[in-house]
Amino acid sequence: MVAGRRQPLVPAWGGDPPPFLPCDLEQAGGTGPAPLGLLISFAPIWSFAPWLAGLAARDPAGVGALQGVVACSSSSVITKRFAANGFDRDLVQRLRRAEEQLTLTCAAHGLPLRILAPTLIYGQAGLLGDRNLSQLRRLLRRLPLLPLPGQGGLRQPIHCRQLAAVALHLADRLPLAGDHPSEPVHLPLGGDDTLPYATMLRRLQDATEPGDAARRCRLLALPPRLFQTLAAPLLLLSPKRFEAVLRMGADLAGFTPAHRLLGGPPEPFPVLPLVP
Repeated sequence: MVAGRRQPLVPAWGGDPPPFLPCDLEQAGGTGPAPLGLLISFAPIWSFAPWLAGLAARDPAGVGALQGVVACSSSSVITKRFAANGFDRDLVQRLRRAEEQLTLTCAAHGLPLRILAPTLIYGQAGLLGDRNLSQLRRLLRRLPLLPLPGQGGLRQPIHCRQLAAVALHLADRLPLAGDHPSEPVHLPLGGDDTLPYATMLRRLQDATEPGDAARRCRLLALPPRLFQTLAAPLLLLSPKRFEAVLRMGADLAGFTPAHRLLGGPPEPFPVLPLVP
């Protein structure tokens, strides 16, 4: 069963859409009974955590009867914890408070819990696409030249299909209440390839159709100090974007690769489909 504010689309492979339960996470706890079975949430965790806490306060028996919870958070709670700009500091605090609230709610009702903290989600699912690598590819299409700090820091992008597969895999293997968990409650998660920023962009270029404007953008590796000097004016215009540019040279990898959990062979980046 799928829950949300909008009716799910007909699956791309045909057939009927899955059963649908109207659910608005902005209404803490909602008005109906607690759902049955196991909850898997890809909604913003700062909306899901208070919703589940409100539902538990209104219907503790119903929540206690759930089989467990798998919720999607973000690796930003780790990678942006030392950010100086207000936007990212607020994001980290929202993620941290939501994760703590969700952990307390599940512990109070004996619910097994997994919190996934994926990094750099990309790819297309039906008509929906990402706002990460798809934006980078649009930038490659617009610019003749893109400066980079050397080869850039390491990245471990994960396709949305891989993330969904991991969530379902862990949901099937949640321990019974009181059992010792086989995986940590908080699981930083990445794709199967760890690659420098420049290599990631080159593979994005190679994955476009022949003649695509993204292929013509030249990636220019600059000495990191020169790159930082050229980026310095951004600090006055947008501290958030300035720090985002500086993070191009930072290593944001080292997370558990998806294939290690799924038990299959690693999938090289990029996994298809990509946003056109």
